[in-house]
Amino acid sequence: MKRSPLAPDTFPELPALPGLRFATAATGLRYQGRDDLMLAVLPEGTAVAGVFTRSSTRAAPVLDCQSKILGPSQGAAAFLVNAGNANAFTGRNGTKAVEAIVSRLSEVADVPETRIFTASTGVIGEALDHAAITHHMSDLVERLDDSHVDAAAAAIMTTDTFAKGATRQVAIGDQTVTITGIAKGSGMIAPDMATMLVFLFTDAKIGRADLQNLVSALNQRTFNCITVDSDTSTSDTLLIAATGTSGVDVTDSVGFSSALHDVMIDLAHQVVRDGEGASKFVEITVTGAHSDADARTIGLSVANSPLVKTAIAGEDPNWGRIVMAVGKSGALADRDRLSIKFGDVLVAREGWVAPDYREEDGVAEMKKTDIRIGIDLGLGGGNATVWTCDLTHGYIDINADYRS
Repeated sequence: MKRSPLAPDTFPELPALPGLRFATAATGLRYQGRDDLMLAVLPEGTAVAGVFTRSSTRAAPVLDCQSKILGPSQGAAAFLVNAGNANAFTGRNGTKAVEAIVSRLSEVADVPETRIFTASTGVIGEALDHAAITHHMSDLVERLDDSHVDAAAAAIMTTDTFAKGATRQVAIGDQTVTITGIAKGSGMIAPDMATMLVFLFTDAKIGRADLQNLVSALNQRTFNCITVDSDTSTSDTLLIAATGTSGVDVTDSVGFSSALHDVMIDLAHQVVRDGEGASKFVEITVTGAHSDADARTIGLSVANSPLVKTAIAGEDPNWGRIVMAVGKSGALADRDRLSIKFGDVLVAREGWVAPDYREEDGVAEMKKTDIRIGIDLGLGGGNATVWTCDLTHGYIDINADYRS
C-alpha cells in the first residue's frame, strides 16, 4: 500500500528499556510475506493500566483485558497482539481462542495468565485460528530481544501505511525517565475511551491506581480527540506498562505527566496522518463555547462531517459547511456570535462573511497540507481541540476492497 503523504520521514529511534523485550512472527492469518504477531514481555513488578472501547460489540480480547486490568499485579506481564483478524463478533469461539492463546503463552513464557493482555485487529466476524498463533509461542519467547520495537510496531499494522512510534525522556530530579510507545490505526477511527491499538512503556515507578488515573485523564485530551471516519472500533485498546526499573517514583510528577501526554498526542496525530486515503491533516480549535464539553462536541461535529472533509480534500474553503456542522452538533450556539478562521484568515464573524475576507485567501489556506480551522462561539470560556483528516476517494478504494 502506498505510504501516506502525511507520514513522517522515518521511524523514530526508540530507546531500549531494561527488562522490556519484543519478538514478532508471521502467522499467515491474513497477510503474506510479513510479520503479523507481536509479543512484548515485561519484568516482574510492572504496573499495567489501560483504557478500552465502550462499543457494545467489544471484541473478546478487549473483554478479557478489561477483566484483568484490576487483577493481581505480581509476576511478569506480557502483551500479545495479532493483526488481520479482530476476533470480534465471534461468540464463544472468540473467548475460547483468547483462553487458548493465553494458556499457551503462560506455559512457555512463565507469565501468569492473569498478567497476559491480548489484542487483535483486522476483519470482524471471522473466527480466529488460534492454533496459527500458539504454534509460534515457543519461537517467539526464544527470540525475545530489547531491540525489536520497530518490528513490533510494523507487525501490528492492518491498513496502516507506516509504523507508528514515539518517545520522550524527562528529568526527574537528577535522574532520567523514559517513555516510549507504538500504535496502529488508519481507519475505523473515532475513539470512545481509547483508540485502535496503542502500547506505551516506561521505566518509571508508579502505582497502578495512579497510573490508571493519569492515562485515563490524558486519553481524554489525546486519543479521544481524534477522528478519521466517525466509526468506533470493536477492538480499541490502550495499554500502558510502568516497569519501575529506573527506580524513579513519578507519582504526582508534572514533568512525567507532560512527557506522557507528548508521547500520546504524537501517536494520536500519527494515526490521523495515516487516515485511510488522507491527504490533509486538520486541526480544529473551538473557543468561546458554553463549556469544554460543548466545544468538543462542536469540534467533532465539524471533524466528522463528510461535507466538510470532502471540501477540504477538494481545497474548497466552503465555510458554510462549517456553519452547518456547528449548527447540527446539538451544542449551544448563536448564529450571530459565530466566527470562523482558516489559519489566520478571518472568514466569517457575527453571523456573516467577514468584510475583508477574500476567497483567494481561503483557497491558499486550503492548499496547505496542514490545515487549521478556528471556530469561536462567543458564548463563554469553553474550548477544545480535535484532529482529523480529509475524505478522499482513496478512503472508498481501501474500504470497498477491504475483504477482497
